[in-house]
Amino acid sequence: MKLVIVESPSKAKTIQKYLGKDYHVVASKGHIIDLPKSEIGIDIENDFEPKYVVSKDATLRSLKEAYKQADELILAVDPDREGEAIGWHIALRLKAIKENGSIVNRGRPVKRIVFTEITKDAIGKSIKDSRTVDINLVNAQQARRILDRIVGYKLSPLLWKKIRFGLSAGRVQSVALKLIVDREREREAFKAEEYWSLEALLTEKKSAKQN
Repeated sequence: MKLVIVESPSKAKTIQKYLGKDYHVVASKGHIIDLPKSEIGIDIENDFEPKYVVSKDATLRSLKEAYKQADELILAVDPDREGEAIGWHIALRLKAIKENGSIVNRGRPVKRIVFTEITKDAIGKSIKDSRTVDINLVNAQQARRILDRIVGYKLSPLLWKKIRFGLSAGRVQSVALKLIVDREREREAFKAEEYWSLEALLTEKKSAKQN
């Protein structure tokens, strides 16, 4: 039996119908591993090493039970860096791959499939064109998540203390807000000055010889 893991339960039902009885399609319902909510979860002094925790214990237990019956793992999570990281985390917890994305047991394949539409043809083609986990995409997601956590976790409480409770800071939103504020200050500091635009239609004066 081949275990297929998607993110959405509704997708799981549709894909199960397309693939048939040789496949077992289950949903992770998004991330099952994440940074802890109670602390920053990043060892800043040790190369910014993330300290991940299981965020959905019941889902992980269910996936482990399903994987016990499978001879192949197919990661069909969303086709972006977030999905790539979700699949990587799941496969790691199932002990199907190593941290660098390589397969633990060659006799038990781990495949990554990508599709942008939920049709029988698209699913079939994605399985035919399967690949391994893209560790570069995984690292891109981890870098984004770590930056989000460092900026948000450190600056948001400062905003609550200095300005107003409930405000948030972020890797993208804070920079965008700074650009908007700078532009608004430029607009407010602008002083209108009177100026004139001159337009002239000139013709060449003919000399006496030309006459």
